[in-house]
Parts: sequence; C-alpha cells; structure tokens
Amino acid sequence: MAGLLALAAVRAGSAAGTALAVLTGAVYAAGSYLPSVRNSQRAAGVWLAALGASWLAMLCLTPEALWVAFPLYFLQLHLLPARWSLPVVALTAGAAILSYVGHGAALNPGVFIGPLLGAAVAVATVLGYHALYRESERRRRLIEELIETRAELAAAERHAGTLAERERLAREIHDTLAQGLSSIQLLLRAAERALPPGSPAAGHIDRARREAQDNLAEARRFVRALSPPDLEHGSLAAALERLCEPGPGPDPDDAGTSQYGDPGAGDAGTSPNGGPGAGPRVRFSISGTPVELPTPYEVALLRIAQSALANTVRHAGASRAEITLSFMDASVTLDVVDDGGGFEPGSVRPSSDGGFGLPAMRSRAESLGGTFTVESAPGQGTAVAVSLPLPAGV
Repeated sequence: MAGLLALAAVRAGSAAGTALAVLTGAVYAAGSYLPSVRNSQRAAGVWLAALGASWLAMLCLTPEALWVAFPLYFLQLHLLPARWSLPVVALTAGAAILSYVGHGAALNPGVFIGPLLGAAVAVATVLGYHALYRESERRRRLIEELIETRAELAAAERHAGTLAERERLAREIHDTLAQGLSSIQLLLRAAERALPPGSPAAGHIDRARREAQDNLAEARRFVRALSPPDLEHGSLAAALERLCEPGPGPDPDDAGTSQYGDPGAGDAGTSPNGGPGAGPRVRFSISGTPVELPTPYEVALLRIAQSALANTVRHAGASRAEITLSFMDASVTLDVVDDGGGFEPGSVRPSSDGGFGLPAMRSRAESLGGTFTVESAPGQGTAVAVSLPLPAGV
C-alpha cells in the first residue's frame, strides 16, 4: 500500500496529489492500529468507507491511483461479509476503469482487463484461503476428537483391566482366604465341642472362632465389592468411635491376632481399653465439619487407624492413645498419637512374622493421592498422620 501510494503521488506531480496520498496512507495506518476495525464489522465498514473516499479523491487527480485498487480488493474481501464484499469489489474495479477512461486514456482491452483480472485474482485468492482455513479447522477438530477418543479408549482399557484384576482378586480371596477361614471356623467349633466343661481354653477358642467368623464375613463382603462391616451400619466417625470402645482383655499369654490388625500389618496383641494390662486407654475426637467421604477414603482411613492402634497395642507399651479425625476445607486428616516408648522411623524393618504395617498404611494413603507421615523418637511416643485431599464436589 505504501509503495503504490508513493508511486501515485510521484506520478501525480502536484501538491494536491501528494497531500491526498498522505491522507490515504494516514487513514490506512489508523485502521491498521485500531482494534475496533478487527473486532467490529461496523467499524471496519466505516474505515473502508473513509479509505475508499480518500482513494476516490486521488482517482480524480491522477489515473495512477487505480493501482491502489488491488490492495483495496483484499481489504474489502477480508473485512466485509460475502454479501457485501463482492459487490464492493466490483464497484471498486468499475471506479478504477472509469477513472482511467475519464482522464482521457485511449480505450483498449487492457483498460478493462487489468482491474477486472486483479479483482478476479483477489476473489479467487481469498476464497481459496477461506477454503484452506475451513479444511485446516476441520482437520484440527478431527485430530482433537481422535486424541479425546484415544484418551477415552485408554481410560476404558484401564477400567476394564481394573475390573478384571478385581475379579481375579475376588476369586483368589474366595478360593483361598474365605475357604480357609471357613475351615478354621468349623475346626474351632469342633474343638469347642470336644473340650471338657470348664476348660480354661474355652474362652480362647471362642474368641478365635468369633475372629475367624468376623474376618470370613469381611472377606466375603470384599468379594462382593462392598464396604467393610465396620462401615456398613454407620459413618467413618462412628466406626472409629467403636474402635476405641472398651473390649474384653485376653489372657496376657495370648498371641492371637488382634481385631485391629489388618492384612500385612503383622500385629498381634490385645484390644485397647481392656482390663488391667490389656492395652492403652484410647480416646476419639473429631474436629471440623464432617462431610460424607467416598467409600475408598473411609476404608483407607479406618484400616490405617486399625493398623496404627494394633501397632500401639503390640509394640508401643503405651498407656494412652488418641485418634483424631479432622475435616478441613480441602482435605481430611487422621492422627493416631500414643505416649509409648517410640522408635526411630528410619530404622523400621519388616517384622519376623511378615508384618509390613507402616508400608501398608503409606501405600493406602498414597494410592488416594494423600500423604503419610510418622513422627517418633525413643521414649517420646509416636504420632501417625495421614492426609487425603478431598475430591471435587465433596
């Protein structure tokens, strides 16, 4: 545009022609820097009208101004809707032809072909560009849909794999643990019937049978993908509160599995809040406003509390323990603190009976995107804390 205006001003050879060329250039530059011209068709129409008026004034002075019609074609096709741009381009070409003829130029085919051919090239170029742009957008949308479809397919495959693995584990639990616990329960019933009246072993066998019965029911519920029995009849807070209720204290020589141990914890001992020497006194408290948690969250927090209490009973030698469930704006936190003997967290190794209590608790927390920390030192008690981020919408 600048080159064509300079050419027209030089060929005009007058101050008026130079002034009109400068005016047309100023109008063009103003429109290039005004955001409203790019964002509003009304503003673009006003700008094109002002630019066209200054150009027509140049045409009246010199026929060389007709060359400016070619960039005007592209501006009009780009900024105006199709129903307006094509007629305006035709009028611009007609004005260029009339200006050339009006200045006394000899009539020949080039006078008509030049402006009309330029207009046709401009129209074909812009229409071709629009077609390429639409095709590019269509391909972009197809690629986005393909990426989304691949992501959905991958998610469906992961979900199918998860369901298949859960089904396999359910079969394994049913065919091994559940059947084994059922056999243990039957054997204990037979042993209970075979004991003489008043036998001191009757209480131990009765407790063992009830533990086997409870764990069998829990294994069967896991097979059916239901919540643990502790959560079936109430909230997580109620289950944790029941966990702290006093229970019957077993014989000091008893090495049976605690009701608070979980698979892999390797924790045996006594029930908290039992009789003398039975274990620490456990207190439960809750802070914040309770919200309904997803079942995996409740299961994980309950299991971590059970495992931590089992470790307290078996290893800590504590007299008191506290369980605190805290609901915050973006997370839920469980703290289990005792006043026992403590230990060095960095020196913990799996126990000789196959226990992996701390790694199992950490794994449960991290599988839900949470954090698990243990603070302890010899003679200073132990604090176990797990924090889980609340899912959106909770």
